[in-house]
Amino acid sequence: MNSQQWSLHAWQAAAPVYQAILRLPFLNELADGTLSRERFLRYIGQDSLYLGEYSRVLAHIASRLQNIAHTDTFLKFAADGVATEKALHSGYLSQPPAGKSPACLFYTSLLKAQAYEHVAVEAASILPCFWIYREVGRHILSIAKLEGNPYADWIRTYSDPTFDAATARAIEICDTLAQEATPDIRNRMTEIFLQCSRLEWLFWHTAYSPLEFPE
Repeated sequence: MNSQQWSLHAWQAAAPVYQAILRLPFLNELADGTLSRERFLRYIGQDSLYLGEYSRVLAHIASRLQNIAHTDTFLKFAADGVATEKALHSGYLSQPPAGKSPACLFYTSLLKAQAYEHVAVEAASILPCFWIYREVGRHILSIAKLEGNPYADWIRTYSDPTFDAATARAIEICDTLAQEATPDIRNRMTEIFLQCSRLEWLFWHTAYSPLEFPE
């Protein structure tokens, strides 16, 4: 595999997962505005907890990167994640949920565990959240009924040109890191990209059909 093609290789590996994501009832009902408010608020609450942890992971990656421009970019990603969480979720949540769902806990724990991996692997772990959200946002926008849709703000946020540019930059940095990495590290980058793509699926799936810890 040409290391410059790492992102293409990773996306191809996760393509079946992405197609399964597009079939999720949560996203299709979100697009046509029929998703129940209970399910949407369950998702938003957990997403709020997720983004708090995600922003910390982005900042941690920034602290490990050797390229100053890459460091600055990841610090901006972290700041933007906090701003998005505040702006987007404040309109729906009066207070955050009491605790993480199994899916949220699994996902954030996996992200934080990559702190012990090569920085290229840790960077690859955050990429599905950028890339899959961008593609899902584009897909939903292409099929959505926005007028009168109670979730129009969410749909517009993840199909926004600014988010598109940030995603492209994250992909570019990961490709650069892959180019500089050994074949073993590139393989581990692909593995974590695939694992985190699966957790993107799980996050939306369990927002619609909740899986909860026993009391």
